[in-house]
Amino acid sequence: MVPNHVTLQISGHRFHVTYQVRGTVETVEAIAEAICVEQTVEFPRDLLPEGDIEAQIVGRVEAMHQVDEAHWNITISYASEVTGGELGQLINVVYGNASIFPSVRITGLVLPAHLLESFRGPRYGREGLRSLLGIHDRPLLCTALKPMGLSSEELASLAYEFAAGGIDIVKDDHGLANQPFSQWTERVRLCSSAVARANAKTGRNTIYMPSALGTSMSLQDKALLAKSHGAGGILVPPGIVGFDAVSRLADDDSFGLPIMSHPSFLGSHVTSAEHGINHGILFGQLMRLAGIDASVYPNYGGRFSFTMQDCRDIADGTAVVMGSIRSIFPTPGGGMTLDRVPEMLQMYGKDVILLIGGGLFRNGSVTYNTQKFLDMIQGKEQ
Repeated sequence: MVPNHVTLQISGHRFHVTYQVRGTVETVEAIAEAICVEQTVEFPRDLLPEGDIEAQIVGRVEAMHQVDEAHWNITISYASEVTGGELGQLINVVYGNASIFPSVRITGLVLPAHLLESFRGPRYGREGLRSLLGIHDRPLLCTALKPMGLSSEELASLAYEFAAGGIDIVKDDHGLANQPFSQWTERVRLCSSAVARANAKTGRNTIYMPSALGTSMSLQDKALLAKSHGAGGILVPPGIVGFDAVSRLADDDSFGLPIMSHPSFLGSHVTSAEHGINHGILFGQLMRLAGIDASVYPNYGGRFSFTMQDCRDIADGTAVVMGSIRSIFPTPGGGMTLDRVPEMLQMYGKDVILLIGGGLFRNGSVTYNTQKFLDMIQGKEQ
């Protein structure tokens, strides 16, 4: 039986979420009330006991204003304690049941220092990754091993060419898993070795990041096995393996390598203007809370529908002040080509990882295009 009165030890620290809602003022007010309840107690409000559950635990509407004829912004605050200091529960409170409501989109997330202290965030971030690679004054260069169907030996040969030519991060394409033509453990071993040989030749610190998908092992076990074979980091899709799982890996000192995220399975959260999560929150702030060091997403003008403003929002989200949580690298890709490099430099500046995959196979050899990529970044391209 629910007691008549409940008193809790609540700090008073609250975090704020802004929801964009479509509707009339009457429907928006009803949705705001529903969000306050659904995201916390999920219990009939009129049956709640008096005291702190009603006063502190239930979400609280802090502001509501009309954006245009059809849309309103509603800012709701929640007690920091409702998250339990856990990333999965934070995401659950921010957008759990509310994600099932039509025409509700997250457009703002402000976390107090008291709550941010619960999260370690990225182990490396921008400055740490730069120090690891020994590159401090230019954008970092990344490419993906592809196409699917090549053998592990053929992919390792490509990894060597990319690393020898000046690529800083050679990653698996996200679709490379544990296929019979390139089994995961074999590929990780051969590609790690190939990059190490290239580094011995060039004196650079290129790293290889295998995909975390591909075996029945846990994420932690796969990451540690990759490390034992010489991998310099790992590529994970938080939308598939889970943000909490990524956070646990990032906090695992026995792994201790950089983590790059891939946006697979997250697209439906951002591609609708009426529903989902703001690009900068999903690919910037939430990735940082999960411990991601570099966040991959589709650049504007490529194969996908992201706009220039969407990408600006992501870049902002990777660097917005979040207590002691480190800034991370925005990593735009998705159909990028060498002729887009000047435009991307103008858009992002030097604090970016430029990801070109298939574009390095066009109009010349991989070796030639990789060197051209590096020359363009270093201002040597004529």
